[in-house]
Amino acid sequence: MSERSKRPLSERVAWTAVPPLVRGVGRITWRLEVNADNGFPEPPFVVASNHFSFLDGLLIGAVFHRKIRFLALVDLFGNYRWLDFALTAFDVIPIKRAVVPLGPVRTALSHLHDGGAVGLFPEGTRHQRFDPRRALPGAAWLAVRADVPLVPVAVAGTQDVLGVDNRLRAGRIRVTVGEPLHGDGTRRRAVDDLMLRWGNWVSEALGPVPGPNETL
Repeated sequence: MSERSKRPLSERVAWTAVPPLVRGVGRITWRLEVNADNGFPEPPFVVASNHFSFLDGLLIGAVFHRKIRFLALVDLFGNYRWLDFALTAFDVIPIKRAVVPLGPVRTALSHLHDGGAVGLFPEGTRHQRFDPRRALPGAAWLAVRADVPLVPVAVAGTQDVLGVDNRLRAGRIRVTVGEPLHGDGTRRRAVDDLMLRWGNWVSEALGPVPGPNETL
């Protein structure tokens, strides 16, 4: 039996059916624009993105076309049934606040070791505006520890479409995938270097955030 066939049915359906559906709905409803000249590299790698909306992970997975295991706060569970279903179906790695996440880290490293992709939102939670000073170094640490590239992603417009107020609106969305980043030097120096370069890249890629009727 293949590894894919061992996955729960909900997970297989989610990663087969949802990405093309999200891309189609995105293009029709939110005029989704994808800037990924070189696309994603072959896994394993760590994805690090800004975080405006619950849509961000879905959009990144839809652009990649393949499974990405995102780390998600356990606080997200138990609030909305649809969100609980999505988090479970997409096989997220739950993580608690204010606790050393040894279990989730081992799970993420194991997934990378097996040739998978892991996604994190370094800001930790959703924000209306991006500020790299809020970012925690977990994504860069995982990339350095697993000796895999850090792939920066910038998602613009989702803060207007489904922002922190959880209200669905019209708008425009753009997903930009950057060149893979590799850390240099000692582990601490490599992590700091990656986070600095990631923050600078995302800030530049997001640019001025337009309104719903403006051009991205």
